[in-house]
Amino acid sequence: MATAEHDSPATTLSDGAFQRIQTAIVKGEIEPGTRISEHYLSTTFGISRGPLREAIRRLEGRRLVVRIPHAGVRVVSLSFKELIELYHVREALEGMACRLAAEHMTDAEIAGLRNVLATHEKHSGLKANESYYQQEGDLDIHYLIIQGSKNQTLSDMLCGDLYHLVRMYRYRYSTTPKRPQQAFAEHHRIIEAIADRDGELAEMLMRRHISASRRNIERRMQQQDAPRDPQEGQV
Repeated sequence: MATAEHDSPATTLSDGAFQRIQTAIVKGEIEPGTRISEHYLSTTFGISRGPLREAIRRLEGRRLVVRIPHAGVRVVSLSFKELIELYHVREALEGMACRLAAEHMTDAEIAGLRNVLATHEKHSGLKANESYYQQEGDLDIHYLIIQGSKNQTLSDMLCGDLYHLVRMYRYRYSTTPKRPQQAFAEHHRIIEAIADRDGELAEMLMRRHISASRRNIERRMQQQDAPRDPQEGQV
């Protein structure tokens, strides 16, 4: 694996631009459906056009932005139907991954899950029950469980093209009142089932966890689409 000292300056700049824009998209700082303006991004993030264009190309590869003919590049925005379908797929596949993780994760890997959960518990947003944002990869409980399934096909599907798209919507809907602490408690129970090598229970708990997240999204989106009271917001 190449180290930073062997990377070219252009590669380093492109990597930095890519990470910064990806984080802004996942956290909703650049909202779904937003048109990506090279001038705006260059000015906002202080990135020159060359590294910026390479970063946008990589974001397309991760399905976080889409190139629309005659309309330019936009941050992906799933319809209600597409998002709910995505969560149904997650429920089935991550449930399976959880069952396999209970069978195949080593004791050291399970200890690693508990350590990550302990780190999450210290986050101010979770303590205040306002948000539960997990960083990517080895700091993400879902990612670690999928990798722990030792099933390469599942890993390719869930930690490849879909991973950052899912992260974007997980973050977007993690701020529902009371949901952060509830999701954390669900993670705790899932990890204990894995540690007990109870694959059937682990799968059921993961499916329930993702189903609860899906229902939360359905409620939030229905509330957003509900007609407003004419008196609301008047002063």
